[in-house]
Amino acid sequence: MDRSEAAAQAEQYYQAIEAMLLFRQVFESLAGQSFCVLLSGLIAGDIHRCLRSYSDWFQALASSGETWKTHLLRQLAYADNAFTQQAQSRDLSQLASPLVDAATQDLHQLQLICELSPAQVAHWVQAMAELLPPPIAWDVDDRQPLPFQFEGETWSEELFRLARHYRQHGVGQFAQYRAFTWQQGKLEGIAHPDPIRLDQLTAYDYPRQQLLQNTLALLKGYPALNVLLYGSRGAGKSSLVKALLTEFHDQGLRLVEVSKSRLADLPQIVDELRAAPQKFIIFVDDLSFEEDDDAFKALKVVLEGSVTARPTNVVVYATSNRRHLVREFFGERPRPRDQDEVQAWDTMQEKLSFSDRFGLTLTFEPADQPTYLQIVEHLAEQAGIALPPDELTARSLQWATRHNGRSGRSARQFIDYLTAELNLKAEDA
Repeated sequence: MDRSEAAAQAEQYYQAIEAMLLFRQVFESLAGQSFCVLLSGLIAGDIHRCLRSYSDWFQALASSGETWKTHLLRQLAYADNAFTQQAQSRDLSQLASPLVDAATQDLHQLQLICELSPAQVAHWVQAMAELLPPPIAWDVDDRQPLPFQFEGETWSEELFRLARHYRQHGVGQFAQYRAFTWQQGKLEGIAHPDPIRLDQLTAYDYPRQQLLQNTLALLKGYPALNVLLYGSRGAGKSSLVKALLTEFHDQGLRLVEVSKSRLADLPQIVDELRAAPQKFIIFVDDLSFEEDDDAFKALKVVLEGSVTARPTNVVVYATSNRRHLVREFFGERPRPRDQDEVQAWDTMQEKLSFSDRFGLTLTFEPADQPTYLQIVEHLAEQAGIALPPDELTARSLQWATRHNGRSGRSARQFIDYLTAELNLKAEDA
């Protein structure tokens, strides 16, 4: 193969990418961009650009551990464009014919590019730079699970399966991630959310059952309430909310964690979630307010609604150690001689009743000794700790006395410490 032949073959693939009407976004990843730069370098005969971009392409694939085909298929599964946006909410037969035809044509081109072997690309670079031997090709046995795969030999004939995938799993970042945080005015996906499961939690059966029922109502499209989880520190309030995501993410549940400092953005966040087919929990941890806090007003709008209709796919779950979320001081209580505010009692009542604006308030009482020991025994069983019951009880109570008192958090910390201790002793034996 000579330079002109390598350039001609590269140009065919470059034009195929440029001609895509919908799925060109598949090539916006680091590997995809490097590949496009490589093709343009081959077409232009720019040896230095070819060598640099081939290195970038190789490293991007090596970092992900994916083959070229797997990488593009993963990007395709999360694609967010005019076709996928409509396909996630409507049947394929209901979409405009030009949109379906464009998607079909793009899939045909994408299949050709996916099936291009890295060895062939390496030979193009070898011919252009007159290398001997050719650069190493990224050719590995990739067995990573994919969110979507074609079953037949011709991808364009399976557009209906791809459309069904978008209908079931959504598109874009809501399909790619299950947990998000709000940072600098946009949603950021969390690659590794807390994997805690419901079966790891014990005690507090009533509030857990109430929260589960409310979440199932949300998932099934029934009216769901905003929830305040109130109680002592370390009772597992936050863990319970995060465990819901582990349990129900495959049913379309997503969690958006919003810090108190970002609560002023809540109306904007809700608007971004409104049109998505997934169901969302906006999670606010450790909630409390100072007087005249702007975040107080933003959350009040979301809880009570405004002229804009409240979306049925979004609820707010907040945790707090305070029953009354807005701090109040004795000096603020109105006295007969105070003439500054005519309706001072109304102002105070508004502060005290803010927590009532949550449709459901779940209380987590401080753990008594039997509850604490129940949690310890549950966690010890899950961790495979085989200490005699009397010794486990004595050590767990000693831990609570010397550390953070009786709570689910203390129990978890004790079991983690004990697990490490027993494993280290087993290694030394």
